[in-house]
Amino acid sequence: MSGQSRRVALATLIGTTVEWYDFFIYGTSAALVLNELFFPEFSPAAGTMLAFATFATGWLARPLGGVLAGHFGDRASRKTMLVVTVVGMGVATMLIGVLPTYASIGVAAPVLLVALGFVQGDSAGGEYGGAVVLAVEHARDGRRGLAASWAQMGVPAGLVLGTGVFYAFFTALPEDAFHAWGWRVPFLLSFVLVLVGLVIRMRIVESPAFEDAKQAREVVRVPLVEAVSRHPRRIALLIAAHIAPNTYFYTFATFILTYATSTLGYSTGLVLVAVSVAALIETCTLPAFAHLSDRVGRRPVYLGGLAFLAATTFPFFWLIDGGSGPALFAGIAVCMGLGHSAVYGTQASFFSELFPTSVRYTGLSLGYQVAGALFGGPLPMIATALVGFGDGRPWYFAGYMALTALISAVAVYAAPETSRAGLAGSPPSPLPTERKMSCP
Repeated sequence: MSGQSRRVALATLIGTTVEWYDFFIYGTSAALVLNELFFPEFSPAAGTMLAFATFATGWLARPLGGVLAGHFGDRASRKTMLVVTVVGMGVATMLIGVLPTYASIGVAAPVLLVALGFVQGDSAGGEYGGAVVLAVEHARDGRRGLAASWAQMGVPAGLVLGTGVFYAFFTALPEDAFHAWGWRVPFLLSFVLVLVGLVIRMRIVESPAFEDAKQAREVVRVPLVEAVSRHPRRIALLIAAHIAPNTYFYTFATFILTYATSTLGYSTGLVLVAVSVAALIETCTLPAFAHLSDRVGRRPVYLGGLAFLAATTFPFFWLIDGGSGPALFAGIAVCMGLGHSAVYGTQASFFSELFPTSVRYTGLSLGYQVAGALFGGPLPMIATALVGFGDGRPWYFAGYMALTALISAVAVYAAPETSRAGLAGSPPSPLPTERKMSCP
């Protein structure tokens, strides 16, 4: 990587880590504590569903955030929108940390919680597309998969950080203290992370591909209209391809916290550590699969990851059903660190390369965030409902998971291979000697 490419990679990694730290502490608290603090008038099961519903509200805001950020990112500046999104996410997260509970202000508490979750989702929706596009457009041909994986690594890294901080306060404090104030501290700590991300993002430059597009007067007036009218098939394929990654990741990142503790009897601390370890493993394996997609193509790696996920779905639930701690660790680590990592490490460059520079931010954000709103945010509620329908057993939900892998595989098979396509305005491919001497 060049010096600027390394700075962009670092900026996208740290920025997305901050964004997803904020998003995941919300999801973790929704699984463990928000039901009691903000929905105490309902039964435990109904309160959990309502807490997950507030999490889903943030997801519903993400397409709006993606389209708004994409509009200005495709017309004015990729970099500026990345600064705006990290500030928006940080402010909303810190406000959740000082939000009064139902016991203090009644029904206004869950209403404000939903509103702040909406702002979080809006910011996250604009963050992802900008971080990925900026990384891809700064990368050389033949290295775009690896460059884009830095933005992807921020997602499991944010999960590790958020879950780790939550676990530290959950285990260090008495239950009464944690419910009284301890759960707020992870939200308030976001202030420090936002400052770090903001300083780093202010130091990067605009992408050469976008600057070339502006000089050539290729910037379109309304990127959303242009993307939908000229590239509807590719947006639809992106949505379908992203169904399975959403389903599997949020099964392991959020739903498993409730299912493993309330149904299978695992301790909360054990599940939090297992999820953190698996996310840490995925952070390390993501660039390897991304680099592999640069060598052999996006579609083969993506399809291989989906096949692995489908094949391990039922064995995963059989494995953890016995209540064994090592089995829980192994099951989550294998599914996230291999299957999901192969898919997720590949998709950033794959999805970005589906669109021209003039609508890349908008097209990527729209398809990615619509898939998340439809299948990511509601996943804990879908899973809870299907497990309940199966009298507490996971097999209906496991079948649903495998079905999403099949749907995504069909979409990826129908999509074009993009790894060998040139990206207008991006740096040229490295010379053979550069390939040979560079580290992967």
